[in-house]
Amino acid sequence: MAVESRFVVIRNGVEVQTFMDKKAADEYDKMLDMADNLSEMFANAPMKLSEDMAEDISIYLAQHREEVLIALQAKKPKTATKVAPAKKLKAVEDEKLSEAS
Repeated sequence: MAVESRFVVIRNGVEVQTFMDKKAADEYDKMLDMADNLSEMFANAPMKLSEDMAEDISIYLAQHREEVLIALQAKKPKTATKVAPAKKLKAVEDEKLSEAS
């Protein structure tokens, strides 16, 4: 017999989604919390959005929070030119070998 652990995200008494690992479940729950906070913000905004539209926008923004923070200039974009430590070390070793020759 196999034993399996599952992590269930429950919102307002309703099972929303099931995950196999706790970290993924926690991240999803955090995203839903952010979406709820954004929905409240939109409800207090001077422009009127339908409830469905506010929910869709809130979830989209919460799912793309890194890009939103970059767009708001609250976070700097990651640079794609980083060299992995192992590759950097290999390059330094190769350079030392070529200098010794």
